[in-house]
Amino acid sequence: MFLRSHLRDGGRVPASVQPYFFLSYAHTPRFGAGGPDPDMWVERLFRDLCSHVMALTDLPAGAEAGFMDREIRSGEGWSERLGAALATCRVFVPLFSPRYFASEMCGKEWYAFAQRAIHQGALSNQPAEAIVPALWVPVPPSQLPGPAERLQFNHNTFGERYVTDGLYGLIKLRGYAEQYERAVYELAKRIVRVAETVRLEPVRPLDYRGVPSAFGPTGSSPARTLHVTVAAASRHDLPDGRSPEYYGDNALEWNPYHPVAQRPIAYVAEDLVKNLNYQTSVGSFDDEAGHYDSKQPPTRPEILIVDRWVVEDEHRRQRLAAFDQESRPWVNVVVPWNRYDHQSRAKEIELARRLEETLPVKMGQGRAACRAAANGVANMETLGQILPQVVEAAAQQFLRHAQVYLPAGNTHTERPRLLGPMGMSGPPAPPRVPFPPDTFGGHNDGNDSNDTDRGDADDSES
Repeated sequence: MFLRSHLRDGGRVPASVQPYFFLSYAHTPRFGAGGPDPDMWVERLFRDLCSHVMALTDLPAGAEAGFMDREIRSGEGWSERLGAALATCRVFVPLFSPRYFASEMCGKEWYAFAQRAIHQGALSNQPAEAIVPALWVPVPPSQLPGPAERLQFNHNTFGERYVTDGLYGLIKLRGYAEQYERAVYELAKRIVRVAETVRLEPVRPLDYRGVPSAFGPTGSSPARTLHVTVAAASRHDLPDGRSPEYYGDNALEWNPYHPVAQRPIAYVAEDLVKNLNYQTSVGSFDDEAGHYDSKQPPTRPEILIVDRWVVEDEHRRQRLAAFDQESRPWVNVVVPWNRYDHQSRAKEIELARRLEETLPVKMGQGRAACRAAANGVANMETLGQILPQVVEAAAQQFLRHAQVYLPAGNTHTERPRLLGPMGMSGPPAPPRVPFPPDTFGGHNDGNDSNDTDRGDADDSES
């Protein structure tokens, strides 16, 4: 209760009530009525890890060595309690298993923690990787979603039997007690080493119920792709009087949230989209302008990040206006806007008006998908909050406009399949649809009652 009320009031949480690590696992249903609780073995692992962490650190008596959600996800205060733990823990420990990656709830926990690490990395321009995975049940690499596959982690140091049987096998099978103890001790040492190295700062909790899953929708393809394009100047071709401190040698080095943020927005957006289980690429609008063909079907959804200052350059403004005339509804617009940038604030009304005149179609579509994204995203924290909604809307439009073909040998009983990176790249193997229209979740009708009119509605942290 103290932790929840303290965070709600905006205060800092004393280190003694911050969980050192968060153990994330998929609840296993009981086999038959009144049967033994299958999660009792996870409870044992949790207790052993807490014991080792307390021994390896100088945590005071009464401190929370770890947090584990022991309840089925329901009940009063459950979401708030979970959100507070994810916002303050120092290390996130996912228990890998096939059931784990099939769990939307586990994917939400992963996303909430990883977004926090991405935000801290954006502020410092230093990696803030604080996820330490553990094998509960071994999972083939081909079955790992992108965020898990990209983790640089060597499980072999925990023992050969741990790699082949996982912690569940070691804890259940007789004769492997020594291997279990070694694996848990090595895992605890890794948790402590990462916690001491990364020093992840607490943040305000997310509403856990509203975050997406880092594993993507259930049944989604591991090859989902998305492209991020940045329309901005370099410091070598800025409008007269514009400060170069926000720009680099090319558009991809534009950093609108300088000096609070140290990492260019293109790469922060790339990390955030990857955390939604996409393969992501980035590019400059200057390099890609003129290569678009509105007659060709899309091959991926896209996000266009626009600096309002580009309308001061007539050549870029004309290229953007021409792009706006093409029918490309699978491209969604995001407009970063730092109101603490005094030059931008002084010209806000003029630049906003000219951008609306240059991109009337794209701005209208963007506002329908997420008003805050089109009206001005105030800081990195807000970017992380609105980007999943922008990506969702772009993906839905891609699915509506992507090229389809009829399954070979059966043109009446099966639904068409998509071509391209989000569909299939060659002849179908199993006769099934990899991406039905509802794969990405609920339909967005443009009436988003949860949105705010401005991205800077709450930027007290910026």
